[in-house]
Amino acid sequence: MEGGEMLFLVNRNEEEEANVNYTILNRDELQRDGNTYEFEGYQHGDTNLSFIWVNMPPGDGVRLHKHTYQEVFIIQEGLVTFTIGSTTLEVQAGHIVIVPPGLPHKFINSGERDLVQIDIHQSPQIITQWLED
Repeated sequence: MEGGEMLFLVNRNEEEEANVNYTILNRDELQRDGNTYEFEGYQHGDTNLSFIWVNMPPGDGVRLHKHTYQEVFIIQEGLVTFTIGSTTLEVQAGHIVIVPPGLPHKFINSGERDLVQIDIHQSPQIITQWLED
């Protein structure tokens, strides 16, 4: 191929297409908990991950906790202060934070506008051990 052209061939017959299962959800269909929406994979077929869709006002946060699996935070809007283990750091929109399994962590919206982030749990169910009241 010349000039950077790429050719993608898709070989799928109509029978295969008819057997493809997919799900489309509206955020409002998810379980709501205050400023968050929770998607737990086990409730949607064999989905092997879960996530929390966060839209949190300034000053709100999540208390210290940990999980037996990795958690990935995708900060889309705002400014958030994380405590991860004994480290405290400020993270702004456009960044990703990865917390290893078993490491205590918490966060607070330390900005002046809503915090929008997606918290991905590498588990079909959100399993949290709370470490603070």
